[in-house]
Amino acid sequence: MKNYTVTVNGNAYDVTVEEKGGSAGATRKTPPMPSAAPAAAPAPAAAPAGAAGSVEIAAGAAGKVLKIDAAVGQAVKKGDAVVTLESMKMEIPMVAPQDGTVASINVAAGDAVEAGKVLATLN
Repeated sequence: MKNYTVTVNGNAYDVTVEEKGGSAGATRKTPPMPSAAPAAAPAPAAAPAGAAGSVEIAAGAAGKVLKIDAAVGQAVKKGDAVVTLESMKMEIPMVAPQDGTVASINVAAGDAVEAGKVLATLN
């Protein structure tokens, strides 16, 4: 039997694996061990303090920021792409939910983001 610690999405699991007839199977799984929360990435310089708008544009899925489609101060219409994510080899535009002006861009191209992370805000 071999003991392993496996980390999945920041949660650590202790797993014991026993080899039986050439195939391995998990024989015991303990509840997740408490772990320190990952450090939050610093906000990019494009979003100065107090510049956040009242309308948030959040990531619909986990992925990587492929490109920034709008600039701070730019007027956008409902449905305009503000940030494009790449997730599972697909390009997914994160669009403005209403007409407004881009107040902040909170990510940079190449950043990895989790679902629900605020990517940008509008006024």
